[in-house]
Amino acid sequence: MAVVGAGYWGPNLIRNFHASQAWSLRRIVDRDGDRIARLLRLYPFASGDAEIDAALADPRVDAVAIATPPRTHYELASRAIDAGKHVLVEKPLAERFEDAEALRARAERAGVRLIADHTFVYTGAVEKLRSLRENGDLGSVYYIDSVRINLGLFQESNVVWDLAPHDVSIINYILGEIPASVSLQTAACVHSATPDVAFLTMWYPGGALAHVHLSWLSPVKVRRTMISGSLKMAVWDDVEPTEKIYIYDKGVVLDPSSATLQQQMVSYRLGDLNVPLVDNREALGKVVEDFASAIRDGTPLRSDGRFGAAVVRVIEAALRSAESGGTRETV
Repeated sequence: MAVVGAGYWGPNLIRNFHASQAWSLRRIVDRDGDRIARLLRLYPFASGDAEIDAALADPRVDAVAIATPPRTHYELASRAIDAGKHVLVEKPLAERFEDAEALRARAERAGVRLIADHTFVYTGAVEKLRSLRENGDLGSVYYIDSVRINLGLFQESNVVWDLAPHDVSIINYILGEIPASVSLQTAACVHSATPDVAFLTMWYPGGALAHVHLSWLSPVKVRRTMISGSLKMAVWDDVEPTEKIYIYDKGVVLDPSSATLQQQMVSYRLGDLNVPLVDNREALGKVVEDFASAIRDGTPLRSDGRFGAAVVRVIEAALRSAESGGTRETV
């Protein structure tokens, strides 16, 4: 493995690839010499490079992980694919759906595996929520409400590209589909050219409605997702250290024999509260193992190029909506 980019997320990738028995860390690529020097003290068996060229030419390198700014993803991933390397790309896969789809097709033609690092779909909590939906425990999903807010960290793009890939990938994975249409409202409170608050609404083909609140300007950190179903409801609080998911046996009971809606809503179902156990292994470690299995055994990837491109497609449609004042846009 060669990891390209040793800034915010790169060290996490380096640590997990080093810890995995399926991988051997060979090269670390970053233009910041001080970063390279610090990491090579921790991983002295790896080589340090300022550019990607040596990694692409190294026959010992089977795969490349790209953890550079999103504007560089398409070019670097294309070069790695053309060099015959399997590629992991940090979210988002690209900044344009056209480029993301081109990467997916390019990897298929080259016979290499492409994975978008949507780490949250590998968390135990998200796996549990998808299982609840697939098993019918929630019944029909009415709507999903998600909040991802904090004070900072300001990025070079905007809050939508920074945070929305998390929630879009999570909700797409839980529901097993992509939205048919979206609407987005944004505000640029600190800098007029950089949206730092956003409200995203997504309509899914299966009937579910999803709403996502994103912000870099909150005095508190909130990472909470609520799913309302016809049978049960679930709340996932990612900030909670241990009890991540609460499942509520609550709902509205209708009397179909009543003539009006007011008469139909006759009672509420108030049942048990369940706190299930979830897989608490580090999600990024599971991404790394999934990537290795896909290369060795040909197993399907949970967040492959098609999945990653679909996330980009949703965000691209959402940004079109914001430019037109929040009108509903087809994905």
